[in-house]
Amino acid sequence: MEELKELRSDGSDPLFDKTNMLYKEFPSDFRQIRYFTLLIVQSAPLEIKEINLLEQQISEVIKNAVKHGNNCDINKKVHVWYSFSPSHAHIIVEDEGEGFKDLEKWNEFNRKRIDCLHNSNFEELTNYVSFRTKKSDDQDGGNALFAA
Repeated sequence: MEELKELRSDGSDPLFDKTNMLYKEFPSDFRQIRYFTLLIVQSAPLEIKEINLLEQQISEVIKNAVKHGNNCDINKKVHVWYSFSPSHAHIIVEDEGEGFKDLEKWNEFNRKRIDCLHNSNFEELTNYVSFRTKKSDDQDGGNALFAA
């Protein structure tokens, strides 16, 4: 099995280097997420727009920041740094919330899920479809924090 990737919070990681990236900031207005997303995606080359469902992916990350990070507080901002090339999309989204506090619980959940997939244990896998926390609500599909 290949090396398992984990979520981590390390501002010194090179992935968080914002040098030469474009920047936008938005109020936490849930009704405007599609508009904000389109402002970002318009600068992406055609080669990656459709193939990677770029608009949908960026929209989901911004939604997460608005809803879970800023609790839809219109006075709080979502900050987005981004750069695109024909072969990559690099997005950093930062909200003004307290942060995702369950990183280690998520990593353990994901380890178990990957293990079930690797071992074809599909019955057990049903326990690892959606990661939920005390803050999850009926509208959440679970907190899946995927970004690459």
